[in-house]
Amino acid sequence: MIPLIKTSHTVQNKTLVVTICVCVCVCDFAFIICTQPHLCNLLFVPSLPTVKQPPTIVKQSVKDYIVDPRDNIIIECEAKGNPVPMFSWRRNGKFFNIGKDPRVSMRKRSGTLEIGFRSGGRPEDYEGEYQCFATNDFGVALSSKILLRVSKAPLWPKEVLEPVVVTEGSPLVLPCNPPPGLPPPFTFWMNSMMIPIPHDKRVSMGLNGDLYFSNVIAQDAQTDYSCNARFLFTQTIQQKNPFTLKVQTSRKVAETMPTFLSPSGSESSKMVLRDERLLLECIAAGLLPFTPNPHLCTSTPTRPTPTIKWFKKGGDLPVQKVKFENFNKTLKIVSVSEEDAGEYVCMANNHVGSIRHSIIVQVKAAPYWLDKPTDLVLAPDENGRLVCRANGNPKPNIQWLINGQPINSSLPNPSRQVLGDTIIFRSVQMGSSAVYQCNASNQHGYLLANAFVSVLDMAPRMLDPKTRLIKVVENNRTFLDCPFFGSPLPELRWFKNGQGSGLDGGQYRVYINGTLEIKQARAEDAGTYTCVANSILGSANKQVHLEVKEPTRIVQASGHQSVIKGSTVHLECKVKSDPSLPVTVTWTKDDKPLYLGWRLKKDGESLTINNVNEGDEGTYACTVKSEIDQDSSSARLTVLGTGRREDALPPGPPDPPIDLDLSDPAARSVRLTWIPGNDHRSPITEFLVQFEENRWEPGRWQNLSTYPGDLNSVVLQLAPFVNYQFRVIAINSVGQSQPSRPSLRYKTSGAAPDAIPKGLRGWGSKKDNMEITWERNGPNLHYNVFWRQKDTGEEWSNVTTLESKHIVSNTDTYVPYEIKIQARNDFGSGPESNVVNGFSGEDMPDAPRFFRISRRSFDTIHLEWDKPLEPNGILTGYQLKYQTVNGSRLGRPQLEMFPPNVTDFTLRLLDRSTRYRFYLSARTQEGAGGVFAEESPHFTNEVAPGRKIWDVTVEPNSNYTNINWRHNFPAGSSEFVLEFTLDSNKTVKVVPVNQQPPIAVADLIAGAKYHLRVYSHELNSISSQPFTFETKAAYIDQVDIATQGWFIGLMCAIALIILILLIVCFIKRSRGGKYPVRDKKDLPLDPVDQKDQDGSFDYHSDEDNKPLQGSQTSLDGNVKESDDSLVDYGEGGDGQFNEDGSFIGQYTVKKDKDETEGNESSEATSPVNAIYSLA
Repeated sequence: MIPLIKTSHTVQNKTLVVTICVCVCVCDFAFIICTQPHLCNLLFVPSLPTVKQPPTIVKQSVKDYIVDPRDNIIIECEAKGNPVPMFSWRRNGKFFNIGKDPRVSMRKRSGTLEIGFRSGGRPEDYEGEYQCFATNDFGVALSSKILLRVSKAPLWPKEVLEPVVVTEGSPLVLPCNPPPGLPPPFTFWMNSMMIPIPHDKRVSMGLNGDLYFSNVIAQDAQTDYSCNARFLFTQTIQQKNPFTLKVQTSRKVAETMPTFLSPSGSESSKMVLRDERLLLECIAAGLLPFTPNPHLCTSTPTRPTPTIKWFKKGGDLPVQKVKFENFNKTLKIVSVSEEDAGEYVCMANNHVGSIRHSIIVQVKAAPYWLDKPTDLVLAPDENGRLVCRANGNPKPNIQWLINGQPINSSLPNPSRQVLGDTIIFRSVQMGSSAVYQCNASNQHGYLLANAFVSVLDMAPRMLDPKTRLIKVVENNRTFLDCPFFGSPLPELRWFKNGQGSGLDGGQYRVYINGTLEIKQARAEDAGTYTCVANSILGSANKQVHLEVKEPTRIVQASGHQSVIKGSTVHLECKVKSDPSLPVTVTWTKDDKPLYLGWRLKKDGESLTINNVNEGDEGTYACTVKSEIDQDSSSARLTVLGTGRREDALPPGPPDPPIDLDLSDPAARSVRLTWIPGNDHRSPITEFLVQFEENRWEPGRWQNLSTYPGDLNSVVLQLAPFVNYQFRVIAINSVGQSQPSRPSLRYKTSGAAPDAIPKGLRGWGSKKDNMEITWERNGPNLHYNVFWRQKDTGEEWSNVTTLESKHIVSNTDTYVPYEIKIQARNDFGSGPESNVVNGFSGEDMPDAPRFFRISRRSFDTIHLEWDKPLEPNGILTGYQLKYQTVNGSRLGRPQLEMFPPNVTDFTLRLLDRSTRYRFYLSARTQEGAGGVFAEESPHFTNEVAPGRKIWDVTVEPNSNYTNINWRHNFPAGSSEFVLEFTLDSNKTVKVVPVNQQPPIAVADLIAGAKYHLRVYSHELNSISSQPFTFETKAAYIDQVDIATQGWFIGLMCAIALIILILLIVCFIKRSRGGKYPVRDKKDLPLDPVDQKDQDGSFDYHSDEDNKPLQGSQTSLDGNVKESDDSLVDYGEGGDGQFNEDGSFIGQYTVKKDKDETEGNESSEATSPVNAIYSLA
């Protein structure tokens, strides 16, 4: 545990200042860490020589250490501990043997290194990374790694610079390119006569040291330009060879729009580390031709240079942090934080046009502490923890070390557990003291912290003197300190006058550091207070004597006085204080000590001033002090100028200022000067400048600005295209003067607006519109309003209006829009605003997506629902109305309201047989939407034990399914509910069933996955296990080919052809056995067809010589001729008839019967032969 100490302070002027501090005891001293840093100091604690402590680093050099090569190098490392630590160093990760280098020495009782070069040597040889190690018997403490580098101031490279030729009106950049020094040099520009180059809006130096001319004029050639580099360590200045300019003039210079000399392009980026300085720069070029100023009597020409303005997209620039330098060309934020990241836009504009450049700023962060580990003092068998929390961007990596070595490579310790950024100690033992290091690092840097764990056993002891006297003021809060130490941490109690069981509660409060608070000290609280610290090792005590005193106060004091010069004045200061406290009374004049003499005398409780003169005028203060408090009072003395008593008049309001004069006219400003009037014995505190213009509100005087009373010449910032006249009012403590006489009129020239209208927003006043509103930013302005629906890619719609509102009609309900606005007047358009998001009007929402009774038990009903598919706005919650149902009788309605993130509700039932009817609706700011009604089922009075549903089976098809299940409910005594949950979007389909399974369910989605649950309608808690199935994919529609006409015709044609072939074959077969087609008696039968002498073909084959299958053959192989052969009936015996009865005798001759019988053969029965026979 870390002992705590609180210091008390005396009360001054009835105001108590309290500082609560944490005391960390280290050997023979203590650090005080206070809640008020300006009151922190080092509290000396009596020496505790018996306390053993691990080493602690108390002083070290900075991490990035740059040294002057002309001086000796001193690398600091101081540490405390008991025993006194020993020191060693590492250089570039290796042991640094100091004894081997005669130039290096270490201070006594210190680790500070001194490197001298009296005997020679180069400081550059000692550059590198150093780390100090402080070691004693109880651990090793480490310093941070110190990067030592030697300052460098290289010479400027020699170069010959030719004259720079440039055309009048053109931009110009003169490069500096200073030699790289360590640290980098400070650059500035002078001429060869060592006279600084004046900077203004037209000519200025950039962050890189270059000199920029927005436009060149002929006078720029009258001098030369030289870049100078000043090196901080050596305090030397090096000068670059000067540039000379040759400006080519022309009779007419063309107008040019602004362009950026730096940076280039339309967009750039910059990364900066947290807490570092951010510098953004935009330098523009461009010019207008010389034009005489109509507001000046002289003909001095002016050439306007583009003006630079800065914006931040998505918000305003942080006014408290942002500063503009270099004539608004540089934006500076001294200490950057994460919220400063974003897109910054600089805009350069002149009368010709404008140009913008965006700079994306990223803010990264080296590690920084959230919870730095602190030293830990534990007694044996106590528990504790070390916490090391750091943040950064990117998130830092946390590494633990013990005595300078990675904790993972140390010996295991059963009492220690490492959990990321925390080390937990349990039941520590003597001898386990050590120093732990926490290293938090990322790519941008690292942090290293030492924290020792010291295991001690020590009896309680007081760290203050044994007795102490404290005086306090009555009715003020008082603290009595009792700083103590012990291990284990002692228990501390307070007693008053040696009596009682301990003070705590009511008027008293005891803090954990031992301090006793008395909330309002009274006279009876005076006495002797004793604090006693106890532990198992002993006890210690201390006494505090408290005295309560009356407050010191001034009970009578003089007020403000006006006296005549030469008279006498008495200033009273009557005091009341505690009789036992001596007081001192001091006087001051205008916060300076007042020296008394023969004219100024202090007489008891008053101050007398004789022969008052002008030097006595001022504010006199009386201060009364005691040793514990003080009080003061002041009065103003005014000396009148004459000795006549009638001039001793009270102060009055001042006279009006006179002789108003206008000078230094500019396009948007003018200087106003006046002579103040008589202040009538009360100094003028401020002046009020008013204006009147004769175009928009003639005759009406308006306040422009106020200025301190010691000014009588100010520059007024004005609006464009206004015809002004001014007047001034003086103000003192009495009141205002009459207005001065008006000044001459002053008319500013017209200009395009340079401000963006504020307060742009879009909101719906009706469900089908969006009102776009903004604040006016000047008179006689038109406004270009742009809008488009967000994330649709559509083009911007726009309108120009004189009003400060525009209504977009016929919108969809509650859809997001992007909106921007731009002010314009007769001289042009101003800058566009950033895009803001708006919404069209809201409407009442749809009914919730579903609303059901998910389960019911004996004493509860659990409801659940989902948000509407179309909320039509921002849901503000849900409204649930419910009432009991008993037949046609309805109970008193009950109402429950739920926030929009709640989608379930459990209703506790007083009677399980009660039925309810529920009405649920969602709400927006427009009201409640559609209602989803549900009624709770009847809950039977007796639940049969052992009822269950099991063995669910599903036979899915494409859009329907057959479902079966088993149950042990009595037949006809129970209804069931089939609950289908679609896997893709979790929608639920509920099918009540009042018949026994199996059941066919239609209207399902083809090819979808469902989760099925079967439960009892009366007893919702009795349910089957969920069953998952998929419906089949939908069948593709096919055409029945059998019903197509073309197919029927084709089949009929094929059938007819087959029938004809069968008939022909049948006829051919029958004819082939009885009637030879032809006989060629005189010609031999060849195996192939031969041509007759008359040119005709004779078709025959080997088949002609074969008998028909199945015909009878004689023993000698001849075929028996049929009895009814037509040959015998041939007419004249010379001719034959074909099968169709035609005469074919002209083709054949009659054969002899024997020959005929010998040569007869049956025709082949193949279809081919049948076809041939048809021929």
